[in-house]
Amino acid sequence: MNSKERLLSTLDHREPDRVCVDFGSNAVTGIHVRMVEKLREHFGLEPRPVRVCEPYQMLGEIDDELLAAMGVDTKPLYSPSNIFGFRNENWKDWTAPWGQRLLVPEDFETDTDSNGDTLIYPQGDRSAPPSGRMPTNGYFFDTIIRQPELVESELDPSDNLEEFQPLDADAVEWYAREAERLRGSEYGIVGGMPGTALGDIALVPAPFLKHPKGIRDVAEWYMSTAIRQDYIHAVFARQCDIAIDNLERVRQATGDSIDVAFMCGTDFGTQTSQFCSVATFDELYAPYYKRLNDWVHANTRWKTFKHCCGAAAVFMESFIACGFDIINPVQCSASGMDPVMLKREFGERLVFWGGGVDTQQTLPFGTPDDVYRQVRERIDIFAPGGGFVFNAIHNVQANTPIENIAAMFKALEDAK
Repeated sequence: MNSKERLLSTLDHREPDRVCVDFGSNAVTGIHVRMVEKLREHFGLEPRPVRVCEPYQMLGEIDDELLAAMGVDTKPLYSPSNIFGFRNENWKDWTAPWGQRLLVPEDFETDTDSNGDTLIYPQGDRSAPPSGRMPTNGYFFDTIIRQPELVESELDPSDNLEEFQPLDADAVEWYAREAERLRGSEYGIVGGMPGTALGDIALVPAPFLKHPKGIRDVAEWYMSTAIRQDYIHAVFARQCDIAIDNLERVRQATGDSIDVAFMCGTDFGTQTSQFCSVATFDELYAPYYKRLNDWVHANTRWKTFKHCCGAAAVFMESFIACGFDIINPVQCSASGMDPVMLKREFGERLVFWGGGVDTQQTLPFGTPDDVYRQVRERIDIFAPGGGFVFNAIHNVQANTPIENIAAMFKALEDAK
């Protein structure tokens, strides 16, 4: 099988010739730029500056040479703009605070404040307040909350819809151009969908907007899901209308290039519990997820991808009822997320995309033997019968021991 065939077989719950592998197809399956550089060295590839393809988490672009060396089966079809509101194009040199020489988009504009923190500006506009902060000795950006003072009687759902607009001709052309570049690829293609994420707390603060209005504080947003449900319903209903129109534009622009649609990164699980009850999910989120997934399944061959960290097992039946095909990152270390149970209860109805190795403990702090053993165990659990795309549990972080990452790839190689 080539990579696309391997992915399609996996998505159809048929066991492929080997385990399908993803690293770097989207913002929750990537690798930090430091580790991309070290992986190039590990595989004996020519040293070169790494491109920052996702500046919020400082994820590195995995080019064709490295994809082949790692045995990866997927490629991204990026959305037109990244989380800070500018395009990944017209690359320039930038030296990270930890000394690594990188390539960043031309509108990647930063300053250093008096504390030594690195500030980044929305849409590259220095006249706007900065929207992201990388702490001194940090390796990625945190969102800066720019919450206007809330006056309850003046809250307007349209203020939380500013970022959800019909794709303009330039954005449609971006999708068409990216699709043409990838058309005929032997890789499986994961496409980023515009405006389909409902209440994703990475997006609620709107680091891509210069002067965001509405409810933009993360804590205030979570409280609103309990005390302002009519407001949230109004946001989600209109967001879905716009998103479905945009999905049609993406479909027309990309044709048959996309295999997987990255729909939503909203987290509902914590390490030990949930951000809301299943009843709240079914009332507040599920009707809109179902609208989106129903449109995709009625009009395309895409499989829909849902990211949800944490103790998410209690939501699996709801995710399935909403029409999601894929769940990520399969955080097996969270409460109730036993991999054997997950495969037994949901493995015929959901594709598990992730779960391959724990990035909180095993990968960064275990021994190479610990990593190798866990990877082989997870493959043995999730791979039989198809429905498993190997990835770490969320992004591979900076300063992960390269020998541990090498052990992960050795386990994958030995499992073929």
